[in-house]
Amino acid sequence: MADSSTADLSKGKRITGGDRTSLADELRKRYDGGESIRSLASSTNRSYGFVHRLLSESGATLRSRGGANRNSKKS
Repeated sequence: MADSSTADLSKGKRITGGDRTSLADELRKRYDGGESIRSLASSTNRSYGFVHRLLSESGATLRSRGGANRNSKKS
């Protein structure tokens, strides 16, 4: 689901200033819409850590990990 603003991102390219802000805004919208950090990283050719940091910097509320909780009590 890469659009024109994420299509020109090459791996390892430094993203600063307005480009970084606009990318953070776009990724935050997609993350808030339900996409995972891993899928965002894959679609932008960036690392999981980069996307996680960008979302944190943009003020996004990060979701907890999915899946079963090993410590949950069964009723």
